[in-house]
Amino acid sequence: MGNPKNIGCVLVYFLSLLLSFGQKPSKKLPLKNSVSLVILGTVQDAGSPHIACEKECCATLFATGDTSRKVVSLGVVDALARESFLFEATSDIAAQLRNLRTYSGFQKTDIPNGIFLTHAHIGHYTGLMYLGKEATNTKEAPVYAMPKMAAFLKTNGPWSQLVSNKNIDLKTLHNNKEKQLTKDLKVIPFTVPHRDEYSETVGYRIIGPNKSALFIPDIDKWEKWETSVVSEIKKVDYAFLDATFYDAAEINNRDISEIPHPFIIESMALFKNLPSAEKKKIHFIHFNHTNPLLRADSKASKKVLEMGFGIAKKGQVFEL
Repeated sequence: MGNPKNIGCVLVYFLSLLLSFGQKPSKKLPLKNSVSLVILGTVQDAGSPHIACEKECCATLFATGDTSRKVVSLGVVDALARESFLFEATSDIAAQLRNLRTYSGFQKTDIPNGIFLTHAHIGHYTGLMYLGKEATNTKEAPVYAMPKMAAFLKTNGPWSQLVSNKNIDLKTLHNNKEKQLTKDLKVIPFTVPHRDEYSETVGYRIIGPNKSALFIPDIDKWEKWETSVVSEIKKVDYAFLDATFYDAAEINNRDISEIPHPFIIESMALFKNLPSAEKKKIHFIHFNHTNPLLRADSKASKKVLEMGFGIAKKGQVFEL
């Protein structure tokens, strides 16, 4: 007879699947002449299940072998130009590039027309290692990064080998300087406050022919940013915002001052007086493995949705 604890974990897992069945994100292909954004991952850098985690939030996933959750990443497809772009090079890059290729409907290889990085923390750039000679051995794959991020890659191994071997072609971005990618698609990087040990940290405005999106997966407390996040939300149609932790109760074994992300409860308080149309733009993303928003049936998830905000789901599609 199986271990009762493991059997219980399996039952809980399948129950959660049933509860979230009606909330599965769209898997539709992009419209023939459209620009669209697809969510390729929603979890914080170290993923879920999380290494060495003994909590219930990971026990079920380890017990069932569930690897469906992926680290935060976006894909953007211009169907008319037949070009696609990846935002963040995560440890899940192999699956995410294949998903982006499948979604696009036109890519002949898994390598997109460009990869955009936000900063030098493990969940956001280390997937570049799979472009090297031990893996795909790509030829000058375009990688877009800010000056300090680009310098870090050029001068530190093993990343410098990607440059010297011409596996990647580094393209330097600049703060608040627009980058035109196709006729109907452009991006604007902008710096945000974060733990910048090796590079600056940026968010992106991703601008299509009809709509635009704000992407800020990592930031310190909103009040540390010299820019008003509320004013930035008003400028776009979608806002994918850092929601690493729901509240401080999740972090019972770490110094919270070392990981100063905005708590979801703080963000909801900041945004509570926004009109409903503005709240609907906001989709929380970049969830720590302890975050209850990873469970569709949690009280926290229900509260977020009741207050008019969105929760990013892998596979969701947004037309730009």
